[in-house]
Amino acid sequence: MDRFVGGSLKATTARHRRREGPAAAVLWQKPRSAAQQRHSVTATVSKMAGADGDDSLYPIAVLIDELRNEDVQLRLNSIKKLSTIALALGVERTRTELLPFLTDTIYDEDEVLLALAEQLGNFTMLVGGPEYVHCLLPPLESLATVEETVVRDKAVESLRKISQEHSPVDLEVHFEPLVKRLASGDWFTSRTSACGLFSVCYPRVSSTVKAEIRQHFRTLCSDDTPMVRRAAASKLGEFAKVLELDYVKSDIISLFTALASDEQDSVRLLAVEACVSIATLLPQEDLETLVMPTLRQAAEDKSWRVRYMVADKFSELQKAVGPEITKNDLVPAFQNLLKDCEAEVRAAAANKVKEFCENLPEDNREQIIMTHILPCVKELVSDTNQHVKSALASVIMGLSTILGKDNTIEHLLPLFLAQLKDECPEVRLNIISNLDCVNEVIGIRQLSQSLLPAIVELAEDAKWRVRLAIIEYMPLLAGQLGVEFFDEKLNTLCMAWLIDHVYAIREAATCNLMKLVEKFGAEWAQNTIVPKVLGMANDPNYLHRMTTLFCINALSEACGQDITTKQMLPVVLKMSNDQVANVRFNVAKSLQKIGPVLDSNALQTEVKPVLEKLASDTDMDVKYFAQEAISVLALA
Repeated sequence: MDRFVGGSLKATTARHRRREGPAAAVLWQKPRSAAQQRHSVTATVSKMAGADGDDSLYPIAVLIDELRNEDVQLRLNSIKKLSTIALALGVERTRTELLPFLTDTIYDEDEVLLALAEQLGNFTMLVGGPEYVHCLLPPLESLATVEETVVRDKAVESLRKISQEHSPVDLEVHFEPLVKRLASGDWFTSRTSACGLFSVCYPRVSSTVKAEIRQHFRTLCSDDTPMVRRAAASKLGEFAKVLELDYVKSDIISLFTALASDEQDSVRLLAVEACVSIATLLPQEDLETLVMPTLRQAAEDKSWRVRYMVADKFSELQKAVGPEITKNDLVPAFQNLLKDCEAEVRAAAANKVKEFCENLPEDNREQIIMTHILPCVKELVSDTNQHVKSALASVIMGLSTILGKDNTIEHLLPLFLAQLKDECPEVRLNIISNLDCVNEVIGIRQLSQSLLPAIVELAEDAKWRVRLAIIEYMPLLAGQLGVEFFDEKLNTLCMAWLIDHVYAIREAATCNLMKLVEKFGAEWAQNTIVPKVLGMANDPNYLHRMTTLFCINALSEACGQDITTKQMLPVVLKMSNDQVANVRFNVAKSLQKIGPVLDSNALQTEVKPVLEKLASDTDMDVKYFAQEAISVLALA
């Protein structure tokens, strides 16, 4: 059976579509009831296929049978292949038999219904094109009323999609009545679904129908069920965009004001989102009277969730209301949000600091920042919540390009320095990640004098986890500062980490070197890194000698065959005579690691003899790793 479904089904369905004889006629015969129809489909197809000798019908029979199988996964698989069944039936039988069958059987697991809702959104051509697209409305209408939210949302998404394929006449005859039925449904699920459909049909219907749609939307905005009001609030901005300006002023503003004062904070916060869309639609002179009173109220709402939404949408609100209202109303509101008693609100506001400052009117931008915003920012640098500090650290460096060199050096550098020493690693990372912003403004020399001492201090911190954090930032920092400055200021530090007394630091330092070589190139490695690494091979501490091997493992691929063969390999081979067994078996592991980089001549003449010698070592571990290397490198 699988061979039909998997391999030749395209040919099968193509042949079947060309058939207009008895085989096609009985594929979907209409019994007297839907129940009889479900039970008889497979039997009919199988019987007919046997009599007709046409194997091509069996895969379709199987798919149809799986639609009512007890196994959820089989039903799901069949739903996902619904287009195959529709192709086999042809457009007329899909409309008259398959869709009623599906509509009648919409009682299933949520994942099956979700797949069905998605499939139906792509069914237009399978029912005969836009002329017959209204046939898809009954099953999607049923799906739009189910209890599971994701299924309803997918059904609404498919309805929105096929609404564009309706002609204006069909939209009024078929689609708009569906929206009305959903909007006046007894159960809240249908009314929430209706909220997402008003905006797609409103622009293309007559003025009489438009008035009815507006009335239905008004009714849903004051629905007794919070879930419905929430759905209406979430679509308020979208609906406002398709309305005529007069109706935006007369209808939408009053709905916006009511929803923004709703007893449920989950409704009020969605009204804030709609505020952005509404503000962009209104002339500047109407904003102060129609929008700002409600927005001021939202910025001081008793619920932190509403204030959070205001903070999160602040930049968009700022652009929508324009510079004059920003200066008079939004600057004080932003200050309050930066000082909010809830950490989540402060973090959301802190995240918008750079964007808010960039969008301030240029003529008095610097004065507003220095007088109103910077004092709040200084307080946030030492906030008790790490998420607030981290959000601020991700954007604060961007203020340097806005405020210029002098203000950056005098006011911002002390803040960067404080954040660079913060106990939270994410705060430190966010500062180091954005050093290039400051570098552009104040120059690398000034940066080195102010911030690099703090970085070096952290790199030598007594707590190994602090040192580890700095190592992880080093490749990023190197990219920001450039190779010359790195060699002058930080190279020594990177090499010192290789002989740290904590293994985790030595391991991280090795990975760090590999990333630096990838960033600065093999030539830089040959001149700067490799000689220092190889010099550690003679260190009296065997742990440091082992670090040499670990570094060679990491660097060989990045440095390439020439450097590995001429400079690194001789050192590794020499270390095979080390007195410490741990070093010797790491030599075997290193030879296995760098073997693929070497040419066959070096492997046979230099590597093979040393591995054979180690394979007869007195230490069991050395023997084991040497034999493993011989096997992996195929030197036996």
